[in-house]
Amino acid sequence: MPNILATRIDNRLIHGQVGVTWVNHIGANLILVADDVVANDNIQQSLMDMAAPNTVDTRYFTIQETIDKIHFAADDQLIFLVVRTPQNVLKLVEGGVPIKKVNIGNMHFSEGKKQITSTVSIDEDDAKILRKLHELGVELEIRRVPDERSKDILEFI
Repeated sequence: MPNILATRIDNRLIHGQVGVTWVNHIGANLILVADDVVANDNIQQSLMDMAAPNTVDTRYFTIQETIDKIHFAADDQLIFLVVRTPQNVLKLVEGGVPIKKVNIGNMHFSEGKKQITSTVSIDEDDAKILRKLHELGVELEIRRVPDERSKDILEFI
């Protein structure tokens, strides 16, 4: 069983909050970004590597690669799994990745989305996917930084 310490939805993927604050808070030694675009973009990977502490390894896998490889993680890999969208979390869960809880940190506002907190905006598809994840037994919290009180997303959808 892989040691997934935390899973976070953040459409910025690795940045200061993820690379320093969350990694230190949970004690991760590996940030795994599961994202089909970034997995094939060396420039984005290099930029994200700059935001990660040099004491932490980074991996960039597609969603399918994550499903295929996560169960081969070494016992000493303490994984912080970061994804861009709830849709990707659902694909991972349905693919057998053992995700029990998801921290929703940042989902940008865009046309057709409703802002539900200062950093999280969702549309109907997002709400449907989040409800489905809840039905599958995944705990869902909104929390930007570790010292902030978490909010149950079900209060908003």
